[in-house]
Amino acid sequence: MPLMDHLRELRNRLVKAMIAIALGTAVGYYVYTPVWEFLKAPYCALPEAQSVDDGCNLIFTGVFDAFFVAFKVWVIVGILVSSPFWLYQLWAFVAPALRRRERKFTYVFLPLAVMLFLAGAALAYYITKLAMEVLFGFAPADVAPMITIDNYLNYMMLMMVVFGVGFVMPLLVALLNLMGVLPHAAIAKWRRVIIFFSFVLAAVLTPAEPISMLALAIPIIVLFELAELFCFLNDRRTRSADPLADLDDDEISALDDVMDDDDNEGARGTPKR
Repeated sequence: MPLMDHLRELRNRLVKAMIAIALGTAVGYYVYTPVWEFLKAPYCALPEAQSVDDGCNLIFTGVFDAFFVAFKVWVIVGILVSSPFWLYQLWAFVAPALRRRERKFTYVFLPLAVMLFLAGAALAYYITKLAMEVLFGFAPADVAPMITIDNYLNYMMLMMVVFGVGFVMPLLVALLNLMGVLPHAAIAKWRRVIIFFSFVLAAVLTPAEPISMLALAIPIIVLFELAELFCFLNDRRTRSADPLADLDDDEISALDDVMDDDDNEGARGTPKR
């Protein structure tokens, strides 16, 4: 297909995806109240949230803050609600360029990636209360927290996205191994470094408290070990099916040696004229 046809198809699918997200945003407008109640539930469960009166106290300091927070929630709901449609548009654009084997991997790994992302986001939601308890514990006894709604929403979204993406990363390792890009030997060689950087990455991406860091790092390491086991079994299966799979690109195979010997013998046996 010519380049301009690709660009036209990309434009059409982007327009369809944006229309779907806009319709999903309209849905988010109508379900904003229950969604916001769900998002602020971890904070409202803390005693500090009722420090001023008996209600759950979140404040805003700017004229447009309440609108922008509501708009963010509408868009987030719109993206989630319309995700089957825009994911299909993405797939329809990419699929013609994939081989049959790569399409088969996509059918298996895409649902797994969605489930792992949701599992990570759910874990982030349920540890938010514990994480905020630790963070609020650093405040002096005579100080009451006055959390703004945009600050709280950004914190919740950051935690859920970071945990969701972190849970998907080991699946990407397994996919690269199946595609032949990342062998198990390389993973085993760098295992300690990967575990170390998992803790470092968890410490950087999560707030400065140990619960979130451990809640992110430990599941990632467990999933990574499972991915490594999968890569080990897959490489062993590949080697049993193809004895020459372990040869480097510059290493000559035994078959080539035999062929070279036969050629040399044939050349020596050919009578000179």
